[in-house]
Amino acid sequence: MTYSMPDDFMWGCATASYQVEGFPDRDGKEQSIWDTFCKKPGAILTGENGDVACEQYVRYPEDIRLMASLGFKAYRLSFSWPRIISYGKENQAGIAHYRAVLDCIHKNHMQAYVTLYHWDLPQSLEDAGGWLNRDTAFAFQRYAEVCFREFGDLVDGWITLNEPWCSAYLGYESGAHAPGRKEHGYAIAAHTLLLAHGLAVQSYRRSKLTQPIGIALNPAVTKPATGSEQDGIAAWMEVVTQTDIFLDPLIKGKYPDVLSEQFGMRFPVRDGDMELISQKLDFLGINYYSEHTISYDEKAPYLFCVVPSWQKCTDIGWPVTPYGLLHVLRYFSKKAPGTELFITENGASYATGTSVDGRVHDAQRCEYLCRHIEMCHQAISEGIPLKGYFVWSFMDNFEWTYGYSQRFGVVYVNYQTQERIPKDSAFLLRDFMHNSIEY
Repeated sequence: MTYSMPDDFMWGCATASYQVEGFPDRDGKEQSIWDTFCKKPGAILTGENGDVACEQYVRYPEDIRLMASLGFKAYRLSFSWPRIISYGKENQAGIAHYRAVLDCIHKNHMQAYVTLYHWDLPQSLEDAGGWLNRDTAFAFQRYAEVCFREFGDLVDGWITLNEPWCSAYLGYESGAHAPGRKEHGYAIAAHTLLLAHGLAVQSYRRSKLTQPIGIALNPAVTKPATGSEQDGIAAWMEVVTQTDIFLDPLIKGKYPDVLSEQFGMRFPVRDGDMELISQKLDFLGINYYSEHTISYDEKAPYLFCVVPSWQKCTDIGWPVTPYGLLHVLRYFSKKAPGTELFITENGASYATGTSVDGRVHDAQRCEYLCRHIEMCHQAISEGIPLKGYFVWSFMDNFEWTYGYSQRFGVVYVNYQTQERIPKDSAFLLRDFMHNSIEY
């Protein structure tokens, strides 16, 4: 079967600053909440951290050349907030670094899509309350304004926040991610993050920059375990508490009523907040990996639990459910009609190493990517305005609480030598990016 994408379809790869850069103290950088969190005993499965990671802070020229040689049209990277604003002051060394990175991307004939916040909050802001403190939203606005001023001529697309659910729920409710707080702070942190997004978009529109700006969400797409009414309600509850809690304010300017009526969630909304949050966006980013199977659980905080499914799982334990990507694309298209969509992350973790021929043969990842790109093709054929696809990730890296135990990259990284070796999946994508592939 042959698949062909529109000529203007954006093929890209993605990384995040803390996961790849290393050099946490270089050039005046302030510590981030992940620098701090990784020092907590038991916080990271393997006891590792991002101090070295992939050394992309100094190796970015070779990485960008490799991306270009593989045919990628765009690189989605994130700025490290504490490299640009260190202890409340603009850090010229950090600014100069990212200008050099962006210039290198353009010299290699690619576009730069920049995520302003991919989870590495400056530690000084966390010490003042972090995302539970409304002032953090205004600090983010000031940081965003510096970025718009300093990099506006070099950025082709802006993403305000990456996966605010992770920042809010995992950071301030479950404590699984940095800063590791278990304070029932989900609603407060979610609202502060959305306010930060709205304030940044407001500043962006005032700046007169014209590149597209959006946000990247990791929506829950679910299927009930059985046909029972209770399991159907449970599946809806996961969608409401992980997807609609962000999507509805962004699109409708209001939180779903069920969040307050059923779960007693209280969002610290002030006059004008929802108007800021619901400003028109140029696109919505979707990070998709897997679809959950959900069952009703009256003892669970939100009345649902994830139950096993029959599909094979990736190494991280997530079932391979490509049709769920089509589900979420249809859902977003219905909720936000006419809004352009991007897959801002999609990929799989498989711990494939080098073989005797020096290659990395990752057949499972190739299969995963083919099946998910097939869903993208189907969505476009249905008229869904899907405009691009960014694979997660360009290369193996520090996978948050899993340390270096999970490999999502289409480029293999030898963490002892920092050698980069394109996997078969990288060559598969190279074929896709030539606009068609037989599969």
